[in-house]
Amino acid sequence: MAMTDRIELTGLRAHGRHGVYDFERVAGQEFVVDAVLELDLAPAARSDEVSDTVHYGELAERLVAVITGEPVNLIETLADRLITVCLADPRVDAATITVRKPEAPIPHTFTDVAVTMRRAR
Repeated sequence: MAMTDRIELTGLRAHGRHGVYDFERVAGQEFVVDAVLELDLAPAARSDEVSDTVHYGELAERLVAVITGEPVNLIETLADRLITVCLADPRVDAATITVRKPEAPIPHTFTDVAVTMRRAR
């Protein structure tokens, strides 16, 4: 049976110090994260109990802790760490993380730069 249920948390913003350059580590910048969790939401729909689903407020706290935590060079590495957080709940069958770095040090006009990863069990 194909899994079509999703929890989506989009536009989660937090200040991090990730980047290759020293000035990125010193000043930091805003990172914007989208998380999509694929899981069976039928148990929660039946019980109407938050304990039967992934609590998106708690998920946001865990993701922000990674964004504001130990600096990494690459947003690919950051995305991988965020995916690990999402898949820590055994009910999550797959997760997709997009990490956006709108203030990336690119000497040209641009709107956004992003990395997206999807991992399934």
